[in-house]
Amino acid sequence: MKKHLAVLAALALAASIAVNANAKTLKMALDADPPRLDYMSQLSGNLLAYAHWVFDPLVRWTKDMKHEPRLAEKWEQKDPLTLRVHLRKGVTFHTGNPFTAADVKWTFERIRKAGDWKALYDAFKDCVIVDDHTVDFVFSRPEPLALNLMTYIFPMDSKFYSGKDAQGKDKDLVSKTDPVFANSNASGTGAFKVTSYEPQVKMVMDRFPAYWDKKSPGNVTQIVLTPIKNAGTRTAALLSGDVDFISPVAPQDQELIKTDKNLNLLNMASTRVITVGINPEVQPEFKDVRVRQAVVSAINNAGIVDKIMNKLTVPAQQLSAKGMAGYNPDLKPRFDLEKAKKLMKEAGFEKGFSVTMIAPNNRYTNDEKAAEAVAAMLARINIKVDLKTMPIAQYWPEFQKRQASLQMVGWHPDTEDTANLFEFLLMCPNKERGFGSYSSGYCNPKLDEMVIAANAEPDTKKRAKMLQDVEKLTYDEAATIPLHYEPLSWAGKKNVKFEKVVNVQNFPDLGDLVIE
Repeated sequence: MKKHLAVLAALALAASIAVNANAKTLKMALDADPPRLDYMSQLSGNLLAYAHWVFDPLVRWTKDMKHEPRLAEKWEQKDPLTLRVHLRKGVTFHTGNPFTAADVKWTFERIRKAGDWKALYDAFKDCVIVDDHTVDFVFSRPEPLALNLMTYIFPMDSKFYSGKDAQGKDKDLVSKTDPVFANSNASGTGAFKVTSYEPQVKMVMDRFPAYWDKKSPGNVTQIVLTPIKNAGTRTAALLSGDVDFISPVAPQDQELIKTDKNLNLLNMASTRVITVGINPEVQPEFKDVRVRQAVVSAINNAGIVDKIMNKLTVPAQQLSAKGMAGYNPDLKPRFDLEKAKKLMKEAGFEKGFSVTMIAPNNRYTNDEKAAEAVAAMLARINIKVDLKTMPIAQYWPEFQKRQASLQMVGWHPDTEDTANLFEFLLMCPNKERGFGSYSSGYCNPKLDEMVIAANAEPDTKKRAKMLQDVEKLTYDEAATIPLHYEPLSWAGKKNVKFEKVVNVQNFPDLGDLVIE
């Protein structure tokens, strides 16, 4: 009997050693962690990246910008106003609940209640359940970007998020600030399940044993995400071996990483435009177009790219990146300090005035340094800037108050389309439809009319010209201050094959990550 028990113990120990040998933990340091566990609480890059790890979209972008089936296996356009989507069978949520069409419909209905998200689906009229694994998305007008929008539908576990929480509140409530159920609880179909979450301290995600994608090459069994705001500290953590993978990599640290033979570095261009929004409602001087034009003319964004971004990107003269439908090639650089001074004099503000400005200090590459540069440049036309920078967790609530004269915001177009930039950054705030949810305060009904008209135009060439006209309007109006397109950067140990899972959206597919 003792011999038998000894054999069993030896086998158990051997199995344990084998499991541990195959276990691959990714120690990852980012500039910020997800501020909440409800990806729908805010339309934000770090929450969308998290959604790809813990949830799964219906459709996913590939690295070469093609649509890849995920929870949707296939789809067909039944008529101009109906897209039929066939859902993957045999998928379970982290709770063990089966994934069905009811979860897709429930998620769609919740999107329509989520302030940041509803504008994306303005053309969507309904989600109709055909059977347990088929839904029809019905549109109020033809929606040429329907498949692009499928990449942002991450079905949630409707049974898990239904009913009341311990405080008697509905579990499906959406909030950026209140301690609602979904902000601290998660159940998706993704490769990883959240097992520990301390906001701004650490998040631990373990691989979901019942994950549906058996073809995934990923072998990471656990992710430990530590937010490290300071770029230099983040780089030091990688160099010392405390972490395996970091992002972003500050431009000033890149040469240091390149000299380490045990590390890899990757830079990639992005379509996320970094801007400084203008708020005429708080700062009456900005109601004069000449003052706004003076502000834009005073900003040497090429200098910011050269000195602060180490030439890793290009200056932005408009919101649209080159290659997007609304990119207008006729819009040229505007930096002209003498012109800026002349415009200020014409407007009666030669002696200047004071403004307030807010910016994050751990969201975009060298965001604080860029904000400081903007403040210094405006001082040359006698605009005194009271600049306050803060971590992203505190920044977004301040941003949404729209109480600062100038507010930094970066935006990656969710649909990979120009109209999305206008809808969220420059259209007049409209809570009912969700437009202007990241506006800093500029409002021009004419711009709104032009964007809405472009969205209703089925001819792609005509639509592109209409969007280019909107870019020209925002340029002439100096509706915002475009700085540059954010450079994306990642670095990691050579055995962490991150190059294969990062992408232009900056939503790394960590479920497919291989650690050798």
